[in-house]
Amino acid sequence: MRKKHIALTGTALLACGSLAGAPAFANGGDDAAPSNQAAVASYLKSDAAAVKGAAGDSYVLVGTSTAKDGSSHARYHRTYRGLPVVGGDFVVHSKGGKVTGQSVAQQAPISVSTTAKVAKGTARTNAAAGARSFNVDGATDPMLVVDARGAKPVLAWMTVVTGVQSDGLTPSRKAVLVDAQSGKTIRSSETVKTLMSGATSKAAMARKGVHHAATLTTKAPANLRTVAWDAVDPSGTTRATTRDASRPKATAGAEGTGKSLFLGDVKISTTQDGSSYTLTDPDRGGNSACDMNNSESGSCDPFTDADNAWGSGSNDDRATAAVDVYYGAATTWDYYKDAYGRNGIFDDGKGVPSRVHYGSSYVNAFWDGQQMTYGDGEGDNAPLVAIDVAGHEMSHGVAEALANLGYEGDVGGINEANSDVNGTMVEFKANSAVDKPDFLIGEEIDINGDGSPLRYMDKPSKDGASHDCWSSSTANDDPHYTSGVGNHAFFLLANGSGQSEWGTSETCDSSSVTGIGADKAAKIWYTAIKDYGTSDMTYADLHAGMVKAADAEFGAGSTESKAVDAAWKAVSVG
Repeated sequence: MRKKHIALTGTALLACGSLAGAPAFANGGDDAAPSNQAAVASYLKSDAAAVKGAAGDSYVLVGTSTAKDGSSHARYHRTYRGLPVVGGDFVVHSKGGKVTGQSVAQQAPISVSTTAKVAKGTARTNAAAGARSFNVDGATDPMLVVDARGAKPVLAWMTVVTGVQSDGLTPSRKAVLVDAQSGKTIRSSETVKTLMSGATSKAAMARKGVHHAATLTTKAPANLRTVAWDAVDPSGTTRATTRDASRPKATAGAEGTGKSLFLGDVKISTTQDGSSYTLTDPDRGGNSACDMNNSESGSCDPFTDADNAWGSGSNDDRATAAVDVYYGAATTWDYYKDAYGRNGIFDDGKGVPSRVHYGSSYVNAFWDGQQMTYGDGEGDNAPLVAIDVAGHEMSHGVAEALANLGYEGDVGGINEANSDVNGTMVEFKANSAVDKPDFLIGEEIDINGDGSPLRYMDKPSKDGASHDCWSSSTANDDPHYTSGVGNHAFFLLANGSGQSEWGTSETCDSSSVTGIGADKAAKIWYTAIKDYGTSDMTYADLHAGMVKAADAEFGAGSTESKAVDAAWKAVSVG
């Protein structure tokens, strides 16, 4: 599956086998050369089989980008006889007026009846039963879609089931697909992305005797709408509307100071409103920080202050943790803007909230599609607000915006690795003398209680669960552990194999890899996700996409391109 949340300005529908006019290219990236636009339009008209096209398909152009070498990449969503297609997204690549290839997640053309045998109410009941959340408290009205992720596309009902994840605190919003002909649950996909697996979070809470329970209910929130998932909401309207409604409005900017938990004294941009200040960033789209007051629902109170000096550097002051995530969000924004010209998570210039003090003794952090949320850790005395954690959570949003990376199989590991890679780069962007940059994830939050980090990039398996090397069984594990393959490849590409100042990294095939530096490695990674990423991409797809991205940026057969190839082969990804 593939999806990208970009502004749909200038989009056009393309009926399979015939063109409703030449496609207009969206403003999601640099304008493609007219010759490339024409080549793609002709290609989709005459060679639809290459993108698994079928009679009844329509394509929506959702964004384009142009690389340094002049190659263009046009990203599409697909509908079938008016129904959204889950896993129907694709990217067409072109250069010099010729199509050079395509990235397509869909395995086979669609040929299904669009009349359901299973009633909507039955599908909703089955979806709630099949979600397997810790506590199901509601479900949306099902919508008909075509599920094209498997070997044979099927008609399905999609329902978003809400509840709580297995740790008893993290919210759950599972998009559940039920076969519209048989009533059987096809699969469910969690749309709330966490810093660590539920098992790790539960283990951390159990060490301190923290336990949570919930009562099963059947209440359905009346105002819950179906969230965007895969390619089911090409317009992105629901997500954009939700973000706009929750974003504080800035009135006037001011420079404040903060005393953080993990970075010492920092400067922050705040908003002045009369004689008071709020943690709302007028320079970064209205990014904000607010206090959940250790609850799991209800309003999140804005942080206000009279002198624009925030926090004490101690957890005794509730604003201290807010300083960390607020500064982390600002640094993440600046990282993506300075490195890639990206203007916010969704590249629309609009910020998002960072919620702190969530729940009681909550040992995790998460991204839910519209905001970041951080727990206070064991005993409510160890907030998970380090800067690489902030970069990690915001990068989940960027992965959705770029290619709507999924969360099962290889792509789940890629999704998590993408957040670790960019969270690491945000830490390097901050370059704090207090929290010195490294290739460790969550080393400051002491999640294990012994000073060890949450994850290691030089040798992921040092955490006791992550994968150093890819194998045929990798896709069956938790994304937080299969991310090790991507993390390991990135470390090797950045620093090389053997000893380095950042750790000693062995290869899976006893080969030697020469690093090219973190900045180049991260740029190639980001570009590959942007131009070749799909919602169901494999590690092999990422390998191939990064080689092509390096070719475009540094030249075919360049040192950088060869290093990319060597790094992925060194983790057993061919």
